[in-house]
Amino acid sequence: MGVYVALLFAGAAGLWWRRAFGPLLLVAALVCGATAGAGLAGWRAVAYADGALDPSFEGRDLRVTGVVSQMPQRNETGTRFHLDVESVRWADARNDASPTVPARIALGWYGENTGIWGHAVEGRATSSAVVGELHAGERWQLTARLRAPHGNLNPHGFDSELWLWEQGVHANGYVRTGTRDAAPAYVASTWRHPIERAREAVRDAVFERVADRNQAGVIAALVTGDQRAIDRAGWDVFRATGVAHLMSISGLHITMFAWLAAHVVGALWRRSGRLMLRLPVPQAALIGGVLLATLYALFSGWGVPAQRTVWMLATIALLRLTGRRWPWPHVWLLTAAVVVALDPWALMQAGFWLSFVAVGVLFATDSTDAGERNPTAASRLFLFFREQWVITLALTPLSLLLFQQVSLVGLLANAIAIPWVTLVVTPLAMGGAVVAPLWDVAAGAVQALAALLQWLAGLPFATLSMAAPPWWMAACGVAGGALLAMHLPWSMRALGLPLLLPVLLWQMPRPASGEFELLATDIGQGNAVLVRTATHSLLYDTGPRYSLESDAGHRVLVPLLRAFDERLDMLVLSHRDTDHTGGAPAVLAMQPQAALLSSIEATHPLQALRPTQRCEAGQRWTWDGVSFEVLHPFDTDYRSFTRPNAVSCVLRIGNGRATVLLAGDIERLQEAALVARTAEAHLRADVLLVPHHGSKTSSSEALLDAVRPRIGLVQAGYRNRFGHPAGEVVARYTERGVRLVESARCGAAHWVSERPTELACEREHRARYWHHRVP
Repeated sequence: MGVYVALLFAGAAGLWWRRAFGPLLLVAALVCGATAGAGLAGWRAVAYADGALDPSFEGRDLRVTGVVSQMPQRNETGTRFHLDVESVRWADARNDASPTVPARIALGWYGENTGIWGHAVEGRATSSAVVGELHAGERWQLTARLRAPHGNLNPHGFDSELWLWEQGVHANGYVRTGTRDAAPAYVASTWRHPIERAREAVRDAVFERVADRNQAGVIAALVTGDQRAIDRAGWDVFRATGVAHLMSISGLHITMFAWLAAHVVGALWRRSGRLMLRLPVPQAALIGGVLLATLYALFSGWGVPAQRTVWMLATIALLRLTGRRWPWPHVWLLTAAVVVALDPWALMQAGFWLSFVAVGVLFATDSTDAGERNPTAASRLFLFFREQWVITLALTPLSLLLFQQVSLVGLLANAIAIPWVTLVVTPLAMGGAVVAPLWDVAAGAVQALAALLQWLAGLPFATLSMAAPPWWMAACGVAGGALLAMHLPWSMRALGLPLLLPVLLWQMPRPASGEFELLATDIGQGNAVLVRTATHSLLYDTGPRYSLESDAGHRVLVPLLRAFDERLDMLVLSHRDTDHTGGAPAVLAMQPQAALLSSIEATHPLQALRPTQRCEAGQRWTWDGVSFEVLHPFDTDYRSFTRPNAVSCVLRIGNGRATVLLAGDIERLQEAALVARTAEAHLRADVLLVPHHGSKTSSSEALLDAVRPRIGLVQAGYRNRFGHPAGEVVARYTERGVRLVESARCGAAHWVSERPTELACEREHRARYWHHRVP
């Protein structure tokens, strides 16, 4: 990332020095700018890394005293919150040493029998049935168990470790409330974090006033910046219609607020002759608009998009106040350099590139007549739709690179939603903080907009999904889109088509005929393996459900399949356990053509979503020269099993040169039966998906001696509460010279049949300094 920061600083410094001192000093400016940018990024990274959690503290109980620093997030499993640590000691009173932990930690206080946190952290999440009512600014004393931030790492997936790094959170964990743990204790209410207390009060008041939680969530998001107030279904509609940027405190909201505030300040300033003598009205309006926009950004949570917009507005205001009239490329680069100087990791965010590319394209394609002092309503309307068209055309390739999806109804949806949300919903929502009945009016406005957006999202081909193109191809596509949108002769605009078409026609490379590849995704505690041949795809299991609003399907698999532009031919669910079927509804909704093969019972809820064919030993099919065969269970196993693990679908995949065995959650009895029923040569495999995530009840000597794998894949959560993979199981694989690859250490694992002894890890291929290194 330091390279990108250096290039940005070099470009900004080079343009300025060339303008000020001439072209002879351009090289010196580039060198100085690059050095300053790289040095700043490196210094910030080292300073942040110094706050990391000591690995020896992971999994040990601590008694922590601190202040809740952000408004807590509540859902059906419990409460999540950030805590500014004031003091810490070991929970064991016999230990007199004083440990040092990061200054800010993220904690979860979970209700009884939720079982959600247990998939992510070791130790059972046994807790009281009632979760304490925490509020921002309160001081609490809690018993907590911490770990280093460790997220899932997949191709084209969300980098949660980077997000936590940017939040300044270097440890997360959960509150211990077992019978042997000291109970959480409220200490006092403090004066700290007054803005967070106000945000929480407004958010809670919105939900108390507005009965419909969907409408209340949108209002709370627009007023307080709490994007989690909007449920997953709502975000799906907003993304499908291309208006998701309007439902959070984005640059558009901050800019519009600054514009309105400047007009109000200017009108009030004109009423005082004394004030006008001290400071001209335009300058007072400019300063007042930026200051009030900064206060709005603070109240909305001071999110990264809001921060970025405030720095941009402040930079432009400073240029105007000092009487400078720079060309737009200079202003554009300078604001980008200021934003990156204050937050180097902004370069890793999609919002940074979308906002700056959009502004740059608007600058470059601006054709307004500066002499038209009083434009007509028709000309204003034409200009608005033209800007929307220009932005849509230029950002489509970039959106495909970042999200692998664009909304085909987005132009129409934004044409309606932007003025409606900006001029109607947002002012009413903000006014409700003073006059509560205005929230009822805002809810009606949200309901009307939601009805329209749901209709648009339900239209055939409302969205277009494509494989993620390489970054250089997307950059050429953005240039092509901007060229097509510029006011140039059509002969010159047509030059944008050769740049744009490769992005639209790009297809993800696939294995050659007769070969296949395997991608073991990083989904935490569960299984999810994508198998691809030359023209077919199969997904084996869909990972866990994390909560009612979150599962591996929505969080990992749907974005991954979209980025690969996959059309699944078959979904195999090994058995009914939720760590294998949790993401199935999301995958099935995205892949309506996929056949479903599973051992789930006839009464399982998934049967209502897609008719299921029962997997039985002996089922075979061939795709592109690659054979697939079900080895377990037999029909008799269904009549005698007592646990779902006993009927896990075991799938063998091979092409005569390389073989993979996907074993689900079978245990010793099923392993013995599998070895007894199957010829030894037919069981041998290059890659074995380690049964039951490495549980001590599986991976028997008999199975390992029969399979003789070269590589064993363990899909298990980091520091999971089950202790997978068990030490004795690891020892058995090590004794036989098997390379054991854990998803917690590897991230997503990629294997291809052409090179059966090699395996690529996403954490090695995409290693970044903010990523957690497992001890």
